[in-house]
Amino acid sequence: MSTQARRRYTLEEYFALELASDAKYEYFDGEIFNMSGGSPAHEDVIGNIYSGLKLCVREKGCRVFLSGLRVIVPTQPPYRYPDLTALCDKPRYEKVGGIDALVNPALIVEVLSPSTEAYDRSDKFTHYKSIESFAEYLLVAQHKPHATHFIRGEHGVWTHREYNSLEEVLRLSTLDCEMNLRDVYENVEFPPPAPLPFERPDEAER
Repeated sequence: MSTQARRRYTLEEYFALELASDAKYEYFDGEIFNMSGGSPAHEDVIGNIYSGLKLCVREKGCRVFLSGLRVIVPTQPPYRYPDLTALCDKPRYEKVGGIDALVNPALIVEVLSPSTEAYDRSDKFTHYKSIESFAEYLLVAQHKPHATHFIRGEHGVWTHREYNSLEEVLRLSTLDCEMNLRDVYENVEFPPPAPLPFERPDEAER
C-alpha cells in the first residue's frame, strides 16, 4: 500500500498565497497551516483580553494587536500569528515577502486549545524567546478558568505563576495593566466537569 506524500511549498508559493487570501496561514518546513477560525470560547477570551487591554493603555501610548498581525520570530521564519501581541515602545516592522511583520512585541498572548496546548507551552515558547523584545507570555485556557503567566526577569530568567480562580487578578507588567480573570472569561460557558470514576466503598477504606 502506498502513502501519498503531503505537498511541500516553497516560501515564494507561501507568500503568494498569503497575499492572495484573506485567511491566515503559517509556514513551517515546507508545509502550510491554516490559522483562521476558532471556537466561540476562543474568540470570546481573546476579545475580552483585547478590549480590557485597549481600555487600560488608552492614555499610555501602548499598542495592542489581534491575531491578524504577523510577528517575526528569528528561529522560526518567516513569521507567526500570535492570538494577541502588545508593546509600549514604538512598533517596528520589517517587510517579509512583501508583507509588514512586527519585530518588537513585548507581550504575547495565546489562547490554548487541546490540539495546540503542548506546542504553545514548549516549542512555540522556546521560539518566541528568540525575539529580543519579548518579556511576557500569557497562556489562557478556554475550557476552564486557568491562566499561566510567564515573565522574563534579570539575566533572561523566566518565572511563572498559575491562576485558577475567577476572583484572581492578572497583572501584565509590560503594559502596567490589571485584569480580573472573571473579565477574561466574560460570556464564556465552561463545559461540565468530567464525572469522577466510580469508587466502591470498600476500595475507599483501603
